[in-house]
Amino acid sequence: MMAEHPELSAQEKAGKAFPVSWDQFHRDCRALSWRLNDVGPFHAMVAITRGGLVPAAIVARELGIRVIDTVCIASYDHTKQGELQVLKDVSAEVAKLGGGSGKGLLIVDDLVDTGKTGRLVRAMMPDAHFAAVYAKPQGRPLVDTFITEVSQDTWIHFPWDTALSFQPPIRDGGV
Repeated sequence: MMAEHPELSAQEKAGKAFPVSWDQFHRDCRALSWRLNDVGPFHAMVAITRGGLVPAAIVARELGIRVIDTVCIASYDHTKQGELQVLKDVSAEVAKLGGGSGKGLLIVDDLVDTGKTGRLVRAMMPDAHFAAVYAKPQGRPLVDTFITEVSQDTWIHFPWDTALSFQPPIRDGGV
């Protein structure tokens, strides 16, 4: 593990790259849907923005969920993680469907990393079912269902954040 340096971005501190293609992400979201199908049915879904929007769309389609809300939380500024800001809470209508505690609601995110966002959302909806496509060890205890665990020092390159380009082989310095 690299020493903590405040001038380094979270991506630079991570060290390991884990690129995910659109095809792989879609397969992983469908796998998540298979697992969630046995847990529901759910009254509604809450996507954690922005990362949870894409998996939420796929999971909602697969599970036939029509009521989809968002909780908008900012924690990253591209590659630097900062303080959490709740930009938009869950709507009153969806909160009411969950009885005020989140019961019967499905929370979806792309990744649980340090667990900061997960703890905040759990406090808002403690009885909701929390699902993420990917989980890191620090965030894993907060989710009920996930597909792939990656090490804490891994930076996931999601398909919406990347473009196709040549990458040198690992032995030649590629990541």
